[in-house]
Amino acid sequence: MSLYLNYNQQTISVGDTIRVHQNIVEGEKKRMQVFEGIVIAIKGSGNGKSMTVRRIGAGSIGVEKIFPVNLPSIVKIEVKRKGQVKRSKLFYLRERIGKSATKIKEKSTHQEAAK
Repeated sequence: MSLYLNYNQQTISVGDTIRVHQNIVEGEKKRMQVFEGIVIAIKGSGNGKSMTVRRIGAGSIGVEKIFPVNLPSIVKIEVKRKGQVKRSKLFYLRERIGKSATKIKEKSTHQEAAK
C-alpha cells in the first residue's frame, strides 16, 4: 500500500485535494481538461503506480478517475490542499453524500502550530 507518490518534486498523498491538467485530443482539436478531486487511493509501485481521484459532480454524483502517474497526457498536477487522514484507502467516502463527502481535515504543518 502506497501512502504517497512523488511527481515533479512534489509529494502527493492520500487525502490531498488535487487538480490534474490533462491534454485531450478530439479528432484534430486539442484541449486541456482539468479534473479536481480528492485522492482516495494510491496503488502500485515504480512505473506502474496509479492514483484514484474522486470528485462530486452535478447532482451529487460521485465521479472517479484512475490516473497512471506516467501518463504522457498529464501536463501538471497541482496540490490544492493537504489532507490529514489515518487510512491508506479512503473508500468510505463513496457512501457519503453532499458536503460530508468532501470534508477532510486539513494537515497543519509544525510551523503553523508553533505560531
